[in-house]
Amino acid sequence: MADGTCIFCAIADGQEAASVVYEDETVVAFLDRFPVTRGHLLVVPRAHAVGLEDLDVATGAHIWEVGRELARALRRSSIPSDGVNVLLCDGEAAYQTVFHFHLHVIPRTAGDGWTDLTHETPERERSLLDDEARAIRRALAIGRG
Repeated sequence: MADGTCIFCAIADGQEAASVVYEDETVVAFLDRFPVTRGHLLVVPRAHAVGLEDLDVATGAHIWEVGRELARALRRSSIPSDGVNVLLCDGEAAYQTVFHFHLHVIPRTAGDGWTDLTHETPERERSLLDDEARAIRRALAIGRG
């Protein structure tokens, strides 16, 4: 928003309009105003968190559980949904544009026109993958220690 207020905080507080499909004390889920496909949902924690690093474990787990339930609901709804993308954009380099954590739940159909996720990637050498795996395991140990 122009005044620097977080739009998702305003939606979670009921100060900004949204087409809410689910809410509880921890999260609010609503339709994206700029949907990739019809039925594109966002699951947002009520407490402000910029990215994954800012979420506590319980809130993060709850967001994913709500996202799973919404994906199931989309598949059972009248909105066309032959598949579902569950997407997280964490950081500007990952295309995050609203800096309040949000999980996208996007219903998909063949030929829906959204193809930006698909591109050819070369196979990575095993030694490079192993090096990266070690680096991530070390970081996991640091985070748990």
